[in-house]
Order: sequence, then C-alpha cells, then structure tokens
Amino acid sequence: MSQPRQELPQQIPVVVLAGFLGSGKTTLLNHLLHHGGGTRIGAIVNDFGSIEIDAMAVAGQLGDSTVSLGNGCLCCAVDASELDEYLDRLTRPSARNGIDVIVIEASGLAEPQELVRMVLASENPRIVYGGLVEVVDAVEFDTTREQHPELDRHLAIADLVVVNKADRVPDGEHQRVLERVRRLAGGAAVVPATYARVDPEFLFDCRPTRVGQLSFDDLHRYDGDSTGGDEHDEHGEHEEHDGHLHSAYDSLSVESEVPLDPRRLMAFLDSRPEGLYRIKGYVDFGAADTRNKYTVHAVGRFLRFSPELWTPGEPRLSRLVLIGAGIDAPRLSKELTACAQDAPHTYADEHSMWGVLRYVQEPQDNERL
Repeated sequence: MSQPRQELPQQIPVVVLAGFLGSGKTTLLNHLLHHGGGTRIGAIVNDFGSIEIDAMAVAGQLGDSTVSLGNGCLCCAVDASELDEYLDRLTRPSARNGIDVIVIEASGLAEPQELVRMVLASENPRIVYGGLVEVVDAVEFDTTREQHPELDRHLAIADLVVVNKADRVPDGEHQRVLERVRRLAGGAAVVPATYARVDPEFLFDCRPTRVGQLSFDDLHRYDGDSTGGDEHDEHGEHEEHDGHLHSAYDSLSVESEVPLDPRRLMAFLDSRPEGLYRIKGYVDFGAADTRNKYTVHAVGRFLRFSPELWTPGEPRLSRLVLIGAGIDAPRLSKELTACAQDAPHTYADEHSMWGVLRYVQEPQDNERL
C-alpha cells in the first residue's frame, strides 16, 4: 500500500521552443501570445529584439529585460545561463500573477537539448517540463540540414515538430518533407502549419478551469463544431479561429468510474504510440491507494504522476485527455478502457504501484523517460 505523500504546489509547464533562424519560432510565439484563450503566458527569449512588439498592445513600461503586455503575457530577455533565475521570478507566488505556462524561445543557433536539460535539472518545485517544440521551415528543409547537420539531432529529441510554411511547397514536396521529418523525429508528433498557426491547446491548456493541477474546460470541444469567429493574423490574412487549427490533431477524452489497474495503465503508457503528444488528467487507483488521486502529466517522452488527497465528497473516478497527431482514437480509447480493474478490490497488491511511483516527483527529482 503506498503511503500518502506531501502534495506538490501547482506546477507550471515550461515549453522549450526551438528552430533555426527563419523557421518561424517568433511567429509561433506571437501566435500563442495572441490566441492563448485567456491563458497567461510567461515568455523567456534569448533575443528580445526578435519579438514583434508592434503587433501587441503594450500596457506597461519597457524595461531592460521585462515588458508587461496588455494580453497578460510577460516577456523576459535573458541569456540561457540566467534561466533558473528567471524561472524563479516568473513562478514566485507573490509575483507570477496567475501565469499558467512559460514558453522559452531559444535563439536560432541555440542547442535545445541544453535548455531542456536546464529545465529538467531545475530545483524549482513550481515548474514541470512541458516539452520541446522544434519548428522546421518546409521550404528550406534540405538546405538547413546541409548547413546545420545538427538539425537531425534536434528532431530526434523533439516532443512536437511544427513543419512551418507548408503552404509554400508543392503537394508532392510537402509530403516528402513530412515523411522525412517523421522518420528523423522518431515517433514525435509532427504537424504541418501555415504562418506557424498551431492551436495553443495542442501545447498547453487554454481558458484554464482548475481541477487539481489540470484544466478540464470543454473536454469534448474538439469533437464539435467551432463557434469561434474569424480574425486577421499578423499577415493580414483571414484565419479560421478553431476549425482549421484543430484539424491538424486529434483529441480523446476518457472517463471511468471503475478504478484503473496501475500495472495495466503503466503498460499502456510505456507503449504509447507515435504521434501521441500529450496526456493529462487524473487517475483513481482504487484500493492500491485509497487516499490519493494521481494527476498525470505526459508530454512526448516525459511522464510525471503527482498524488493529491481526495477531497470529502469528491466523485472517485478517472479522467484522462489524450492529444496527438494522426492517433487512432478508437483504439486508444479501447486500450484505456481495458486498464480498468476487472472487479472492485478490497485489498491491494503492495507491489502494484511500483511502476507509478517511479514517476512521482520528489524534491529535486526531474527524471525523464
């Protein structure tokens, strides 16, 4: 029987945004800032001058390293060596003003694995790794690989690859680039994009309505018709607010009133398929731990469980949301349903939770799969 653990503070995902010069990183960051749906984004960038401030409504005074924006975003211009200091500044409860996610935009020549390593090694208990997003220029893909052979290594460690400028290459060339990127990315989710428009909810929760650590606002919104209006992007073109963006990926939500078997769930998580980018939610393990529910945070190769005490009167069920590109939603739903216990257990196998507890974060523990 697992023992109750001290509850961790609500953690803020830290997403690393990388890509070579001209790939569209800044365009993607600006898109996230404009279309966060109420999510407050802290953005850390290596080159402050690359941010298109004229496209944003500036509410505060421009300082040496910080600017407060009208849409609730906070941008800091930093060198990578200062990363931990700025993470602490952005996540400090007295100063964060409700920041929900932090995006680190690496410089065009940065080594993304170094930034990922710094995030994972951070001793800040208020953050959790949110994934490495690599932006690729579809038009210049072959040239970029010739000039920067390290691109292959960057793709191999990415959790999500955005193949940008997909509209600027012929269909045949487009498919060739996508297939090549998928092979190099080794199972990571790969999505094409125009003007770097990727739905922010693919990367992080939007319009957060907190349930424990996570957002379950509009769990089934992906399956219905979009009700969003049209708006103009920074290029002056018409952008469909939700429909076309959502078409680039799939979402699946599963709810179970029957407790999940920890061994079966770990087997599912250990074999999760290519293209499955994010898993979020919480799990009831029943008799294996009657005191706690376990929030699940998985992005790419990273996995973390966090125990939280059940509150009196709270329905004891499991709720999981899976997001990916090209995933087989019906099959995944069937596999998750099969993780439910065959019958209510009045006792627990004391070893059943060992697989789960490997991924429970302890102080200064930032293990990656």
